[in-house]
Amino acid sequence: MLSQQQRITILELNTQGVSKREIARVLNVSRLTVRKVLRANSTVVPALLRPEKAEPHRQQVLELMNTCKGNLVRVREELAASGVDLAYSTLTAFCRRHGIGQPPAVAVGRYQFLPGEELQHDTSPHQLELGGKRRKVQTASAVLAYSRMLFFQMYPSFQRFDCKVFLTEALRYFHGAPQRAMIDNTHVVVLRGTGREMVPVPEMAAFAERFGFRFVAHERGDANRSARVERPFWFIETNFLAGRTFASWQDLNQQARQWCDRVNATYKKYLRAVPRELFVLEQPHLRPLPVWIPEVYRVHERLVDVEGYVALHSNRYSVPLAWLGRRVEVRETKDKVEIQLDARSLVTHERIAEAEHQRVLLAQHRPPRGQGSPRPDPRPEEALILKTAPEIADYVAALKQRSHKLVVFALRQLWRLVREYPREPLLAAVREAARYGLYDLDRVERMILRRVARDYFLLDDDPGGNHE
Repeated sequence: MLSQQQRITILELNTQGVSKREIARVLNVSRLTVRKVLRANSTVVPALLRPEKAEPHRQQVLELMNTCKGNLVRVREELAASGVDLAYSTLTAFCRRHGIGQPPAVAVGRYQFLPGEELQHDTSPHQLELGGKRRKVQTASAVLAYSRMLFFQMYPSFQRFDCKVFLTEALRYFHGAPQRAMIDNTHVVVLRGTGREMVPVPEMAAFAERFGFRFVAHERGDANRSARVERPFWFIETNFLAGRTFASWQDLNQQARQWCDRVNATYKKYLRAVPRELFVLEQPHLRPLPVWIPEVYRVHERLVDVEGYVALHSNRYSVPLAWLGRRVEVRETKDKVEIQLDARSLVTHERIAEAEHQRVLLAQHRPPRGQGSPRPDPRPEEALILKTAPEIADYVAALKQRSHKLVVFALRQLWRLVREYPREPLLAAVREAARYGLYDLDRVERMILRRVARDYFLLDDDPGGNHE
């Protein structure tokens, strides 16, 4: 069907004396179409009066939409079963034109922010190559809503501790704090509720109060409310991560900071400005940071194990050997692990960012050459066996090396045999087992039982079983 502009052109060319054949050739339409337009002598596009095939079945379609839970494939199948033959495209077009089964389209709104009014914060997973391995990381991003200044860092996981570390670094990067921080109803910050009803975790509310801002959450499903922080994630994935590899977490986040510096100083076509230049206008409206910003930390209590280490997130950090078996306080910060026994005894390690099952041993915690680590006391079962039956000491030593069971289970079973059975049958059975290299204690127990039955119980040899 010709548009209104094409009809105007046909009438105008005809007025200028151009032939119908030439008009049809120039506009790439048929001469019959040109004649119809000239005959109508109107630029108005005629209304389509063709009846819709699905209109007679409108009520049935509405009922089936409820029955089939809005699935148009099932609606068409049920219509076909009742004798109504409609193409799927005809049914969907009819429902789309009349707004059946779908909410009406709503234009996306636009949010305007004053300088220093809002910071938007969110996280997103990404894949990258770190230390020669392909792995998944969590990208935490913060964007000032007015100037679009961007700051992001990457973490193995993103918990409440990591959130406070990141926001502290972000506010330092921006040299100030906004009035509010918009979040995506994340459980890291939210205690209960969503949107306007959101109540932050007291720990996070206290953290925000320290810097003079407050947490707010957008309504559920209203992702456009935080679009300023959502948009850079695609840019990070397709630009920052493209073709880059990283040696360590420190290298990764250092490169991320440098990339942010470069991007924030680049002209943005959608802004028609440079974020760094807009930030010059926004910075005076940010609230100044506290004179002293305490380091973000979390505290754990641990016992020093028998090897002189303290376990934290599957990694083990060394302490002086004099602390064996003592209870210590472990303070974990972004870069350090501080282990404190008392006010005068403190050990500091460089923090391992994730659970890697590593051992970190400081040089001053190594035992003197030739001394080695102190050996733990013998197992209590072994000491009791040797005290009660010292004659089987060699068998006990061989059992610890050659038993198929865990040593502690084997010693417990042997101690039960020593405790429950007479001494002579036990020693005889153990001597015979040692002579043949037998360390299966279940078989040794049967050997003891045969000796006990023969030596301690009188068996009646009368096959008739007659007793007076």
